[in-house]
Amino acid sequence: QWQLVESGGGLVPPGGSLKLSCAVSGFNLNIYAIGWFRQAPGKEREGVSYIDSSGVTIDYADSVKGRFTISKDVSKNMVYLQMNSLKPEDTAVYFCAASYSDHNGLNGKEYDYWGRGTQVTVSS
Repeated sequence: QWQLVESGGGLVPPGGSLKLSCAVSGFNLNIYAIGWFRQAPGKEREGVSYIDSSGVTIDYADSVKGRFTISKDVSKNMVYLQMNSLKPEDTAVYFCAASYSDHNGLNGKEYDYWGRGTQVTVSS
């Protein structure tokens, strides 16, 4: 049975760092693309980053480019999101999601499976 479980969220001051993890079970990371998405209170969900099944194609939202890094470890069934230079506007619930298609990129509407999310709060 498929499952995605996020962890690593928390409260950090502006300029701080967090590393989110997404533990995947029930499907193969060599076949599925993984995306990270976030949703802040009162705002629509937005795509943050994605890595395709091969690990070659990676994309980021403009708002996080240069600050966030996505990676995956297929042997451990894990996907990570390293977040540096965090800003208050990064505060949101962060979700990882899996897509059988490699072509959905940051379009969350086309993703097949979702985790429950982890809260990230950036505040002094």
